[in-house]
Amino acid sequence: MPADLAVIGLGPLGLPLAQAAVAAGVPTLGYRTGPEAGSLSPAELRRMLSGGFRPATDPAGLSRVRTAVICAPTPRDADGGLNLGQVEAAARTLGAQLRPHTTVILESPVHPGTTEDFLRPLLEETSGLRAGRDFHLAYSPNRVDPGNRAFTPANTPKVIGGLTPACTESAAAFYGRLTDKVVRARGLREAETVHLLETNFRHVNMALVNEMAVLCHDLGVDLWDVVRCAETKPFGFQAFRPGPGVGGHSVPLDRAGLPGGPLRMVELAQQVNSRMPRYVVQRAAALLNEHGKSARGARVLLLGVTYKPDLADRTGTPAHEIALRLMELGAAVSYHDPHVPTWSVLDRPVPRADSLYESAADADLTILLQHHRTYDLQGLSVKAQLLLDTRGATPTGAAHRL
Repeated sequence: MPADLAVIGLGPLGLPLAQAAVAAGVPTLGYRTGPEAGSLSPAELRRMLSGGFRPATDPAGLSRVRTAVICAPTPRDADGGLNLGQVEAAARTLGAQLRPHTTVILESPVHPGTTEDFLRPLLEETSGLRAGRDFHLAYSPNRVDPGNRAFTPANTPKVIGGLTPACTESAAAFYGRLTDKVVRARGLREAETVHLLETNFRHVNMALVNEMAVLCHDLGVDLWDVVRCAETKPFGFQAFRPGPGVGGHSVPLDRAGLPGGPLRMVELAQQVNSRMPRYVVQRAAALLNEHGKSARGARVLLLGVTYKPDLADRTGTPAHEIALRLMELGAAVSYHDPHVPTWSVLDRPVPRADSLYESAADADLTILLQHHRTYDLQGLSVKAQLLLDTRGATPTGAAHRL
């Protein structure tokens, strides 16, 4: 069966798109751009293969699809900018196979202007075709929320912006096969800036509530009760909750590629959020000290080391820095996570707790970093000698909250 769609990049952005396309009955070709890999169970892979998914290593297959979506990762460079190396490699591979009338869509996180100023010349140079005349070119911000059961690709509106109105309509026709609602942006840059706004909205609001967590602790105020009450306001407020740091694949965009220098609000939000792992360790050391123990030599158990509950993904997880800082203080760190069978920090294996309750009872301090659904927090609060809850998930009074 010939494929209608090629998803280029099968990481955390591309794999959900491929799954959604297969579920919608779209024959799909999957092409990796690098060592990235999504997480599929054997059963999920079998369902995709039986539904029309074909992994590909030969780029020649890209020449026979009607739509190609680039979902290559754009990790941070050492200077904080976005590394477009995998996007470039994907564009050159696709461009060499590109045929007239194909619709090319970029979903990778990028700065406004990237699709037209970076991707378009690469595709035109390698294909000999012209965007907007010989093939369609569009951008659509990726709205994947891993583990979210309420909002899936099928019921999450998809924003589309094309190089030309015809490009927009071609991309909209494709996504209309996958989702209930397509939202047309005025153009490429508007669609790219939607991603910028959505991502930075999350980081800025998380920074605000993280700062409030520090303030409320200093004031002796229960922040979790403050948020509970504030979210009853039916307008002008959206509830965010603090945590030990911000992880995940959607990094704030504030530096290179934006005229006029960095976005100050986003830059400050990054500073606040990046301090949270250090603050958690400070709170942990203070709690130990209050109970007559030193961080040096203390047995500290970390619960949940992934960046999101009920997932195995550890991308950007604050657990890494928290563990490292505790080790530097001389603590004996172990961890428990039902989704992570092994874990290392700077190539040092961290002991995994096999028996959760026994390990919590044995540890001088247990720190809840991620609230996985399998954790019985009421039971843990009884078993643990000392419990620091960074997620506000334990019953009131059952633990020390962030």
